[in-house]
Amino acid sequence: MADDRTRSALKTYRDKRDFARTPEPAEGGAANEAARAFVIQKHWARRLHYDFRLELDGTMKSWAVPKGPSLDPADKRMAQPTEDHPIAYNAFEGEIPAGNYGAGKVIIWDKGSWHPLQDPREGYAQGKLKFELRGHKLQGAWTLVRMKGKGQGRTDPWLLIKERDARARPAAEYSIVDERPESVQHLADLPTPTPAPGASRPRAGRDPAPTDRPPPGAKAAPLPAALAPQLAVLAEAPPPADGPWLYEIKFDGYRLLARAEGGAVRLFTRNGNDWTRRLAPLREWLEGMALPDGWYDGEIIMPGTHAPADFQALQGAFDTPRIKDIVYYLFDLPWCAGHDLRGAALEHRREVLQRIVTRKPHPRVLFSEEFDAPAQQVVASACELGLEGVIAKRLGSRYASQRSSDWLKLKCGLRQEFVVGGYTEPKGSRTGLGALLLGVHGEDGALRYAGSVGTGFDQETLADLRERLEGLGTRQSPFAADAQPTGKPHWVRPELVAEVAFAEWTREGRVRHAVFHGLRSDKPPQAITRERPSPPAPASKGRASRLRRGPAPAETAAPIALPATLRVTHPERVVDTSTGTTKLDMVRFYAQVAPHMLPHLLDRPVALVRAPGGIDGELFFQKHTERYRLAGIVDLPRDIDPDHPALLAVAEAEGLLSAAQMNVIEFHTWNGVAADIHHPDRVTFDIDPGEGVAWAQVQEAATLVRAVLEELALTAFLKTSGGKGLHVVVPLAPEFGWDTVKAFSQAVVAHLSRTLPDRFVVKSGPRNRVGRIFIDYLRNGWGATTACAWSARARPGLGVSVPVGWEELAALESGAHWTVGTIDARLSVGNEPWADYEQRRAALRPALDAMGVPPG
Repeated sequence: MADDRTRSALKTYRDKRDFARTPEPAEGGAANEAARAFVIQKHWARRLHYDFRLELDGTMKSWAVPKGPSLDPADKRMAQPTEDHPIAYNAFEGEIPAGNYGAGKVIIWDKGSWHPLQDPREGYAQGKLKFELRGHKLQGAWTLVRMKGKGQGRTDPWLLIKERDARARPAAEYSIVDERPESVQHLADLPTPTPAPGASRPRAGRDPAPTDRPPPGAKAAPLPAALAPQLAVLAEAPPPADGPWLYEIKFDGYRLLARAEGGAVRLFTRNGNDWTRRLAPLREWLEGMALPDGWYDGEIIMPGTHAPADFQALQGAFDTPRIKDIVYYLFDLPWCAGHDLRGAALEHRREVLQRIVTRKPHPRVLFSEEFDAPAQQVVASACELGLEGVIAKRLGSRYASQRSSDWLKLKCGLRQEFVVGGYTEPKGSRTGLGALLLGVHGEDGALRYAGSVGTGFDQETLADLRERLEGLGTRQSPFAADAQPTGKPHWVRPELVAEVAFAEWTREGRVRHAVFHGLRSDKPPQAITRERPSPPAPASKGRASRLRRGPAPAETAAPIALPATLRVTHPERVVDTSTGTTKLDMVRFYAQVAPHMLPHLLDRPVALVRAPGGIDGELFFQKHTERYRLAGIVDLPRDIDPDHPALLAVAEAEGLLSAAQMNVIEFHTWNGVAADIHHPDRVTFDIDPGEGVAWAQVQEAATLVRAVLEELALTAFLKTSGGKGLHVVVPLAPEFGWDTVKAFSQAVVAHLSRTLPDRFVVKSGPRNRVGRIFIDYLRNGWGATTACAWSARARPGLGVSVPVGWEELAALESGAHWTVGTIDARLSVGNEPWADYEQRRAALRPALDAMGVPPG
């Protein structure tokens, strides 16, 4: 009888779905009257909303909550009732395909048990449910109350209200949907949240292992598919003796990250290459250790006969039985058991990692021990043992997926990677080759000759190298014309990377007393530059790290917390009447995107677009400091533009929030950085459609611009504009002045308008653009700006400029594909489409020659 009632209750649910076309469950799931389940699913359908579901009488009673729950009792959130769902739906997380009812992405935003504070059936029938939630995010007392007679022809809506208790928080200081946007699907094995005082506990689950207990600073988050490792900075000397540092061996091997999920392990190099098959024995060892789901960071080495590690032996062990002799040293744990640990202190991450490694140990998977001794003594001892050096790591530091001065390389001698550009013939009794000709890329991207290496080879290596090099032979030297080796060497395409130790650099930029250590296949040749040591960074003050000039690799970065000192005046003021977005919503938006946006802002002059009366009112463009100074926004040196007041730059995440508090909607940046302001480091093509231009024409225009740039050997990156069009961006080696770069962009646009006059115009007037597209090259002049990546736009709907991959272009629906209201669906992707932006910087001179633009 109960089954009949359940089937009847689910009829509407089934009638709306074709289960041959959607992954949603048709039925199923076990009821539990003792601890009824609740789930909240975040659902990106036509509009983002939260589906709130409570188990009752064998089904999940369901409501759609457009804004999601609020911990503020003063917030009465609208909850529109929807059809009952099967209990099995509690585990559904995925994509409902286009063309199906409710099409869009679904994640499990929260889950747990709910405990009625009255008869639940009577309360549901009468339209007033009082209950306690025991979830991962929501706890305490809540009420659902029906608004009788307010349905306007539809089912009467309900209100979801937080009761006043210890779990309540004012909306002005905390938004649970903004601060905790992630899925909790992977938190089943973590401790059950503590119930409110006096409440009965839900049924007991298993006692979690110590490794399941997240350290301070960890955030619940799903396991990402990819992760970029933290990289160390070469230091000229150890950090101060009184500083908070620990020291580990610098391993002479290959950096390797292990991704464990559901008992299966995959292995990746620092550049994301999948080496699982190449390292099958290591995969088996790790799977046998029953690792919790997570990302594990370490290095593989081959133990040496005369030294702790033999890099050449490791390089030659792949695809041979000797691969079983490797050792994997683990030294960090950026992700574990459904938690992002990158915000936790280094020592806390290592404590968790050490417990995991020793819980079910394997003799060839080891924890990288630290040394408790003064820095100079540790380095001296490492060098005496024949080690490559030491890594110093700052205690208390976070894990950053980029090169960071929180990790310092302290080498026993000079050693780095070089690109192989040629070789010489052997002399005397030697076979294979005489020496490898080495190069490094300069700031202009050109490969410059850096000397040769003729020692460190055995007979097997010589033969192998000769075979590889002959397959790469070419008639033309790959080295820049102003840095050529002498003699008559054999040239090769610059595709191999060699690791070489040497005594010193000469004044001419050549290495002396070089010794070959092996080839590397885990680093791209384009990324090889001369390593230059830097002094240790000062102690971290907890602010955003100084990032490199281009966008950092993608990562699922957590939003920053709103500082206690930030006072948002008139938080309820509506900024965009079309969406109801408030000023406080804008502050929280910039807190969400700050980790992704900062790399695009740092060191660049910025112009702010302010909307004191909302976007429907008057907009103000601000380039200089005015009456009020904003925290986190600094003045740039006056000599950049001496005829005007100092330009502005966003120095840290707090600058985004303080600007939003002052009604800033948009952030626009220059195409150059303050450190080298007279040489722009990118060129931007703003694809701006005129009246009557269909979106498909805009997409086609972006593809055509890219094709022209590729013919000029320039790599183009794509982002939405947040408005009507698209932005195509090319990273440049900073070499030429603004007038030259602007002239080049104008030449490209003129070429397109001459070739396809029915689609493109070279003049910007509105009449010229009817039915056609103007590609705005004027963005490349001195003082011109373009909307920054991750900036909102002051237009109805509040579109956002977002970096995208070219393979995503066809699926974009407009230049405002993402908005302030829907951006959290994109945060897990971050800057990943632009991950190799820095490596793609190119010299502009060949393109100038091809377009007939004289270099200035």
